[in-house]
Amino acid sequence: MTESTAEPTAEPTATADDAATEQLHTAMPFTALLGATAVASNAEEVRLRLDWDATRCTAGGLLHGGALMSLADAAGGLCAYLNLPEGATGTATITSATNFLRGVRSGHVEAYARPLTVGRTVIVIDIELHDADGRLAARVTQTQAVLR
Repeated sequence: MTESTAEPTAEPTATADDAATEQLHTAMPFTALLGATAVASNAEEVRLRLDWDATRCTAGGLLHGGALMSLADAAGGLCAYLNLPEGATGTATITSATNFLRGVRSGHVEAYARPLTVGRTVIVIDIELHDADGRLAARVTQTQAVLR
């Protein structure tokens, strides 16, 4: 199994975009509680970051899978929103499949969300989560319903 079919478009150590992070937290208040920050966001790719913190961990100092899935869901939702077809008002996650590939014990994780297909009723998003060293930590395929 290969780790990734598409290379991330920027270095995994890029800094947060404060304006985009403020917009993210306003649009999805849970992302502020989670501690997610926006690195980049456009229709082709959304990049969100979550710093490792002991309060976000499970046994053994591993970043909790729920934190990783929440970051992926936020990145996927934003990516789908940025790809809404004309006349649509929003999206809602209807399926999300996560494969955890390596634990994150320090640094941060970045979610790279890219559209696989954009339709009138559903949008499918591919999300890769990379650790601070750029290694693939998880892969998520998500289907978003298009709301009208």
